[in-house]
Amino acid sequence: MPATCVVGLQWGDEAKGKIVDLLGDGFDLVVRYNGGANAGHTVVVNGKAFKLSLLPTGVIRPNVTSVIGNGVVVYPPRFLEEVDQLARGGIDVSGSLFVSDHAHVIFPYHMEEERLLESGGEGKIGTTGRGIGPCYQDKVGRRFGIRVGELLRPDHLRERLKFVVPFKNRLMAAFANGHAATLKPFDPEAVATEYLGYAERMRPFVTDTSRLLQDSLAAGKRLIFEAAQGSLLDVDHGTYPYVTSSSSLPSGIWGGAGVPSRCVQRIIGVVKAYTSRVGQGPFPTELDDGSDGTGERIRRIGREYGTVTGRPRRVGWFDAVAVRYTAALSGADEITVMLLDVLSGLPELKLCTAYEIDGERHTHFPSDAYQLEKCKPVYESISGWSEDITKARKLTDLPAGARRYVERISELVGLKVSVVSVGPDREQTILA
Repeated sequence: MPATCVVGLQWGDEAKGKIVDLLGDGFDLVVRYNGGANAGHTVVVNGKAFKLSLLPTGVIRPNVTSVIGNGVVVYPPRFLEEVDQLARGGIDVSGSLFVSDHAHVIFPYHMEEERLLESGGEGKIGTTGRGIGPCYQDKVGRRFGIRVGELLRPDHLRERLKFVVPFKNRLMAAFANGHAATLKPFDPEAVATEYLGYAERMRPFVTDTSRLLQDSLAAGKRLIFEAAQGSLLDVDHGTYPYVTSSSSLPSGIWGGAGVPSRCVQRIIGVVKAYTSRVGQGPFPTELDDGSDGTGERIRRIGREYGTVTGRPRRVGWFDAVAVRYTAALSGADEITVMLLDVLSGLPELKLCTAYEIDGERHTHFPSDAYQLEKCKPVYESISGWSEDITKARKLTDLPAGARRYVERISELVGLKVSVVSVGPDREQTILA
């Protein structure tokens, strides 16, 4: 199989990074094709944790080439911070990490624009504040977008910023007046000087990644694509408008990396054993902890706090209606069940098998937020288990309750479970 895609089937944070890391030895290149520095993931190797939000998980593998495709938006300071973090951990990415010259660049004014938009009470989406959305807006709008390759041309960059920054200052001044906020205008020359400094350090990593990937496929290399965020956050098929600004489904590979979809022959869908969500938007199975504190228990044991923002994640029971929907959209061939160990000790678990809308039962997922808000979950209960499962290495090591829970997820979603994760480390994994 020339290419595989690992994609989250919920609202993100499904531990996709661990799956990409586990499969890393079987591939020559790992590729990010969407999103930006809001796609936090943690990979633990021999007890050492690497927190990444922009670089692909494959960077921790010495024999794997890591690629940030043209569909990603890049914040240069974060790119360099992660390169430096890896260097401190003994991982040198020189010659094994590349970023597309066509990827768009996030500037400080993008983050300020997002801050002002999110500071109002109405229309708040609950973004990570990393300037992702405004950067994608500029990309699609064409007039104000600036690509990574342009950072390497000083005179050109200065001219572009002389055109872009005054407009952004006027735009944000209007936002600030509307929100009674204060704003310090950006100076085009200061922004150019700052970013030209980043550019010199980034220069060795910048290349035409579409050509790199196409040449690699022609040479018989094996590629794995790493989706950012989750399928329910896809800009077209997710719970709009509470979504990300890019295509987080495998369909984003063609546009975001320049690789035709026919080259992707295996799609692995990643799910948590429960559900989590960051930010605004409807969440039918959310645990509000009205009585027993189950949601807070899952949040605490599962360390459900954003890798990028540190925000507490909203948590809830596993939603099979949503996962069936995203599994079909993504064309998933199999699923992996992550963080099963977090549920140990709960006497009863619940699985959402359908929704009730205005008294009627529905088994199909309504991706529009205003419809999803009306959905009440229909639950199926299953007995839990009390044993610590973090040392389990095969399915027969799991207690009967845990095995039945995994089997039931497989039945409800209609796909085989290929991996069960019982802890954050590589070794805490069951190949089903």
